[in-house]
Amino acid sequence: MADLRALVESLGYGDVRTLLNSGNVVFTAPQGSAAGAAARLEGALTEQIGVSSRVTVLTAAEVARIVADNPLLEVASDPSRLMVSVLNDRADRPRLDALLKEDWAPETLAVGDRVAYTWCPQGVLESRLAASLARALRDSVTTRNWATVLKLHALMQDPA
Repeated sequence: MADLRALVESLGYGDVRTLLNSGNVVFTAPQGSAAGAAARLEGALTEQIGVSSRVTVLTAAEVARIVADNPLLEVASDPSRLMVSVLNDRADRPRLDALLKEDWAPETLAVGDRVAYTWCPQGVLESRLAASLARALRDSVTTRNWATVLKLHALMQDPA
């Protein structure tokens, strides 16, 4: 994670902090788009570390909205089994339409503009819904459990 922090800092981003060994980074950025920051980070990961990886960048406001808008909080009893999948591109949202028409009980799916919330009461590894979501979105999504989302949200609220 120290290498990742150094890489992000080398690109001119400030207040760089990482969350455990999760690959999640919180930083401040000068004006510019989140998509631009993602592209810069993807390029730097490949060039400087030799790791090819998709990068999703969310603003603090976007993470706050994801937290506030979660419709599954009354259903989900274990934050490690409540998953949040963020689409890299809103244009991929229609890929989820077919999934919304299926009955996933006891699992649950809720979809927002750029996010899918999935409740997997028997765990992600046993989840038909999680597997179907992964097939539908392939590498155009990043998924974190609710506990991690809340930790990232808190880190974003805490000045460095």
